[in-house]
This record gives sequence, C-alpha cells and structure tokens, in this order.
Amino acid sequence: MDYLVALIPLLPFIAAAIIGFGFLFNRISDKKDEHISSNITKNAITLSCLIAISLLATDLLGMNSDSITIGRWLGSGSLIIELNFITTGFSVIVAALFSIILVIIARFSTNYIHAEPGFHRFFFVLSLFSSAMLLLILSGNAIGTFVGWELAGLCSYLLISFAYDRPVAALNATRVFVTNRIGDAGFILGIALSFYFAGTINWLNLNELAGSLATPTATVISLCFVVAAIAKSAQLPFTPWLARAMEGPTPSSAVFYGAVMIHAGIFLVILLQPIIEKAPLTMGVLVVIGLFTAIYSFIVGLTQTDAKSSLCFAISGQLGLMFLECGLGLWELASWHLCAHAIVRCYQVLTAPSLLRYAYGNPMRPVASKIANKRWLYIASLQRFWLDPITDRVLVRPISGLGHDLDRFDKNVIDSAMGSPVSSNYMISSLTQLEKKLNKKIQGGIQLEFVRSSGIVGKLFEWIANIMSWFEDRLVLRGIGMDTVDIGRKLGQLANSFEQLILKPRYLVLFVFIVLMIAASI
Repeated sequence: MDYLVALIPLLPFIAAAIIGFGFLFNRISDKKDEHISSNITKNAITLSCLIAISLLATDLLGMNSDSITIGRWLGSGSLIIELNFITTGFSVIVAALFSIILVIIARFSTNYIHAEPGFHRFFFVLSLFSSAMLLLILSGNAIGTFVGWELAGLCSYLLISFAYDRPVAALNATRVFVTNRIGDAGFILGIALSFYFAGTINWLNLNELAGSLATPTATVISLCFVVAAIAKSAQLPFTPWLARAMEGPTPSSAVFYGAVMIHAGIFLVILLQPIIEKAPLTMGVLVVIGLFTAIYSFIVGLTQTDAKSSLCFAISGQLGLMFLECGLGLWELASWHLCAHAIVRCYQVLTAPSLLRYAYGNPMRPVASKIANKRWLYIASLQRFWLDPITDRVLVRPISGLGHDLDRFDKNVIDSAMGSPVSSNYMISSLTQLEKKLNKKIQGGIQLEFVRSSGIVGKLFEWIANIMSWFEDRLVLRGIGMDTVDIGRKLGQLANSFEQLILKPRYLVLFVFIVLMIAASI
C-alpha cells in the first residue's frame, strides 16, 4: 500500500490531461460529450478515494511505514528533492476525508454544471485541483507541498473567473490570486530558511530536528510558514479575499472555500506542530490572529444578506478558532475541528441555492440587543471594517504608483537609450542637425575652442578640456554619418523588439525554467 500512495494524486492528474488534450484536439466538445468529461473525472477521483481509504485502513492496522520514496526529482549540491509521500498520521486521514468530499462534489457537479458553456473546462480544473490538493496533503517534502499549493491556487483563479465574460468575476479572481501570492512568498522563504538552518526540506526530518534548533531560528522558520497559512485560510488581514472568491459556481465554492482548499493553511500549521511548539512567539501570533479573525468574522457575518457571504464569514470564523486552538496547544482538538468543519461546510455550501426552501417556517434567531443597538458597530460590520479600502491605500496604491513611475522611467530613459522608435528618431535627428552645423563651421575654417581660462591651474584644465573636445569632435561627431545613423536606428529598433519579446510571460517562464535547470546542473 505504501507505493500505491503515488496513485492518489496521479490519477486525477491523468484525468485532467485526458480532458485537456481531448478538448484541445476537438475529441471532446459540446453537450454530446459531457458524459465523457464527467465520467473520466468521477472515475479517477473515485479510484483515488478508494486507494486513500485503503491506505488509511492499513495505517490504522499499523502496516505502513512513516513515508515512502518513489525516486529522486533533482539534486543540486547538498539539496536533494525526492518524490516522497507521507503514509501515516494526520495526512492520511485528511487525504481520505478530502477524497470522499471530492467524489461527492464531482457527482454533484455533473447535473449542476450541465449545459453550461464551460462544462469541460470545469471538470478539467476540478481534476487538476483534486490532484493538487492530494499532492499538497501527502507530499513528504516542502517542494512537493508547494507545487500542490500553487496548482490549487491556480485552479482557484480559473474557477472564480469561470464566467470570465463578467468583469466582476475576472476582477475578483485576479484580486484573490494576487492576495494569495503574499502567502506564497512566505512559503518560499520558509523553504529556503529550513534548508539553510536545518539542512532539509523533508517534513518528517524537519520536525525531528525541531528540538535541536535554537528558539530564534525555529521562530523565523515557523513564522514564514504561518504567513502562508493565514493567507491561504483567509485569516486577518487577508480575510476579505474569501468573500470575493464566492463569485464562482456553487460546486467550486464548496470544494475550494467550504471543504478542501480553505483548510490547507490550518493543515500546514498542524503538520508543523513540533517546530511551532518550539517558537512561543509563533504560538502567540496564532492566538492573536485566530481570536481577532473569529471576532471579526462573527460581527461582519451578522449583517450579510446573502447565503454565500454569510457562509464565507462563518467559515473564516471557524478557521480562526482552529488557529486559536493551535496557538493554545490544543492540536488534537484543532485536527478534529478541521475534519468536522470540512464535512459540515461542504454540505452547507452545496445546499446554499436551496436555502430558502429549507429555511421556510424556520425563522432565524435574532441578534442580541447589546450588539443590535450599537449603530457604529452595525455600520462597521456593513463595511466589513473597511479592510479592502485600507489595503488599497496601504499596499495597492503605493505599489501601483511605483509601477507607474518605473514605467515612465522605462519609456523616457531606458527606451531612449535602447533605441525606442519615437524617441530615437528625435534624438538621431537632433544629432544629425548638430553634425551638419559642426561640419559647416569646420569647413568654413572656424576653430572651435571648448573653454578659456587663466592661471596655471586654469590653463591646465583648459588644455585637458580642449584635448577632450578635439577627441570628441574628430572621433565621435565627425564619425557619425547617415549610414551610421541608419544602422543605429535599426539596431535600436531590433533591441526594442527583442526586449518586448522576452518580456512576454511565456518567455519569462521559459527563462526562469532555463535558469533553474542550469542551477540544478551546476
């Protein structure tokens, strides 16, 4: 069973590849082929679910080893990245639970997304997301977890913007994607610091070495991963992105933000329990962030008027309690809380479109008068405590202004130096006019004197200046002819075209990949 663990994330990935290539080459298209995409996804996720449940059963019987290594991915010096998976403990429990939820959502989506224009696209993304989340949970090293982490974030972006022709959906998807990149920066820094201080990026080895790490070192490493966790699980100050993410279809909201992906952050915290316990400051941060997120979500949730918004703040509030429990050292309670919350929220989000039917004749409990009578709190709750405007003013606007300044500098200085067509034509034209004037003066017998001075020191500097002026006149200005100007213009345009070409995203990705491959080979 240990070796079968690799099939759990692999099978949904194969399903995504089949659907993707089938759609790309017009083998799968239109309504008549909907059953093909849905059946491929359901069968692949169901097989992964059965393997995950079998792995859990063998783990409960004590038949599994702690981890299994399939092979080596790459190595660079002392850095060795292996394809290894965790086959025991909380990771296996969560993998079995999430795979069951993914099966339910795949079957629910077959009828819910029926006849939608993006039916095949939805099941492609759902298969890819299932693979990413199962890889995130079961990977035995930080790199594998990060790959799943990023793929899950990409799938989130694709499904929030499922109706990409709607400006609100596209804007919210972009906002959520950019917000989560802040957490990704913390994750990458945590990986780098783990390798630098502990010499390993293997989760089990890192937890074993936690006791030998100094408290400041453990604090820095754990705080980096905690930043990634609070961003992924929508804790303060990142909570507002969760409400924006509800723009996607109901099944995607359930799988991403009700049951599965939203719990990735708290799962990472529980996974790193030994190293976080070594850092009292990190424990305190978890308590503060979890407590304030729970309070914030409770207050804001009281004034929401639609089902999805109410659910999203209920979700972030419960996640805040999980972070609080981890900060207080109640790790087992947080683990049970995660599993129970995933099940309940999955059901609630999936039934959200039918909420009015189920709520008929069952009035909601009124808000306590102590809260209801506070007008200022009511206004703040309606405005969600102005977190989005504050974020825009503190982060978005300064960064946007910096981007405009850099763009202006690039156009006015860099492009001019590289030979931008408009500015270079103006500059070359001016230089040509200067050349003609100087040629007329020189041909008329007028000797140019660059500077005049008096005194010994003055004469010395005058002599040096005139030599430099003569050198510039003979070798620079007189050496420029129209052929040189034409060549310079063509070279400048070529350089500018090359610059625009390499700045395209696909070439940037290719460049980064080449650099990584060179670094790995060295």
